[in-house]
Amino acid sequence: MKRIEEIVQERILVLDGAMGTMLQQYKFEEEDFRGERFKDWAHPLKGNNDLLSLTQPEAIAEIHRKYFAAGADIVETNTFSGTTIAMADYYMEDLVYELNYESARIAKEVANEFTAKEPHKPRFVAGSIGPTNKTASMSPDVNDPGYRAVSFDELREAYKLQVEALLDGGSDILLVETIFDTLNAKAALFAIEEVKDERNIEVPIMVSGTITDASGRTLSGQTAEAFLISISHIPILSVGFNCALGAKQLVPHLEVASAKTDYGVSAHPNAGLPNAFGEYDESPEEMASQIMEYVEKGLVNIVGGCCGTTPEHIKAIADLVANYQPRKLAVSV
Repeated sequence: MKRIEEIVQERILVLDGAMGTMLQQYKFEEEDFRGERFKDWAHPLKGNNDLLSLTQPEAIAEIHRKYFAAGADIVETNTFSGTTIAMADYYMEDLVYELNYESARIAKEVANEFTAKEPHKPRFVAGSIGPTNKTASMSPDVNDPGYRAVSFDELREAYKLQVEALLDGGSDILLVETIFDTLNAKAALFAIEEVKDERNIEVPIMVSGTITDASGRTLSGQTAEAFLISISHIPILSVGFNCALGAKQLVPHLEVASAKTDYGVSAHPNAGLPNAFGEYDESPEEMASQIMEYVEKGLVNIVGGCCGTTPEHIKAIADLVANYQPRKLAVSV
């Protein structure tokens, strides 16, 4: 089977869409999140989507299947909040290894099903590493700007456990995503490098930041170019942006990334901007028509969807990008 590093230079790869958007369709209640195993848990569990890999594994597998069937080459594991730091909200720090391992295992099983059916189009699993709910660069307390809710070392340790479990479960790629604070991302990347060294392995790494508003900066104040520079010491498969903005609003930031990096460029935008109810209204056709600008300008190597996107959005994107060449890479990855 070809390595993803080769495939990304031959065609535009398609990433899946939103896990949360799909899970909302199941309308799971507290008892569904708990399942039998956690029925007596002392704290509320509704909203802990990562836990569903243990209590509703068939739903998670079904969502992966729908995205692969829609044309995705890569699905993300259901582990966006899979660190001890984020799981502390549910008092589930001790379950972190299992949550990540099982999420990766489920995704890999489904990926293998599709690869077996279509060997010419191998499917991959990206271990999703979210930003956690704390920031290492800024104080959460306006009255104490020097205070930090988390240290670099605490983040590094939390990420390291997640990375080990994602790899053990079968992830092909590690995706450090929705980066609002580059110091958090650096802790994740440091942890990945540690695990690679300890295991004497190579793992493709995708890095995806999030531009939080019209200023064109991350939450911790970096422009797209500054973000690129600050993570460029790590060898990666791709760098790009996801979340916060719709496809159209991402174009200028992708232009910067495409012009300034030798690595692949990825984008998985939201289905437009949220409406007054926090919902995403952009249809698959509308979103694909905006992504056409990415591919006509040769800006991307990997493209998918974030908040509000569904298998229908991914199918529209996959159908579109099949007709275009990927962005040319200055170096082979």
